[in-house]
Amino acid sequence: MKDLAGKTAFVTGAASGIGFGIASALAQAGVKVMLCDIEEAALAAALEKLKATNADVDGVRADVSLKGELASAAEATVARYDKVHILVNNAGVGGGGPYGTWSEAAWDWTLGVNLRAVIWGIEIFGPLIERHGEGGHIVSTASIAGLISGGSTAYNVSKYGVVGLSEGLRLDLAPRGIGVSVLCPGFIRTQIVDSGRNLPQRFAGKLSRPPATGPIAERIKSIRDQVAQGLDPLYVGELVREGIENDWPYIFTDNEHEPYVDARFAAIKEGFNRIRGRIPRR
Repeated sequence: MKDLAGKTAFVTGAASGIGFGIASALAQAGVKVMLCDIEEAALAAALEKLKATNADVDGVRADVSLKGELASAAEATVARYDKVHILVNNAGVGGGGPYGTWSEAAWDWTLGVNLRAVIWGIEIFGPLIERHGEGGHIVSTASIAGLISGGSTAYNVSKYGVVGLSEGLRLDLAPRGIGVSVLCPGFIRTQIVDSGRNLPQRFAGKLSRPPATGPIAERIKSIRDQVAQGLDPLYVGELVREGIENDWPYIFTDNEHEPYVDARFAAIKEGFNRIRGRIPRR
């Protein structure tokens, strides 16, 4: 999609962080943007900020892990802008801990927002993009953790799912004139570590609190510190805009974790090498 001006985008998790960065970059390129977020006050503030730049934007509140609310947000988008060309599945939470700390609620919440909402978004908005015949693009936010797992957490599992879904969907939608990209950011200055601020009432009291001391607490502090020193979300938004314009399959934000990705694929290659020359029994 070389010419984005005049197109319409729907962006989830758009009130802050990477989502706001993407919405801002698209709006600056002349895209009409419907911002979607679960946080009403933050959404109102984001809209006010973008409208001050004369951007053509609007907003809708939704818990994207609830398919019905996401469908209603799609209806509101079509009512406001008639067409949808770009879908950005960006909303995400950092829930879930490693083996030994798992809970059903943590898995449900994390997978619901990070993976199922991406699936629902594609199922709901895909036909809307197809029906006008003008082409389009879908971007889904995974993480570098969707390529190199740092532990047995629901977050990592959900992001691996987004990568796999995007890779397959790219093959499915290319013949229909719809590009697909997966965004795999490193450490970005967002509120991901404080995802609990948006915990739905249905999960209240069902998630265990992380320990105040010990290895898990130290890991959380390390992540918090790295996020605080991370990249500017507005820069990430510019990369995503460029990725949409040039149909990048993968959108990375930096090269910090590239050696770990190389090591992962080297380990996979070594797995094949261990059985090379053997004749499989049929």
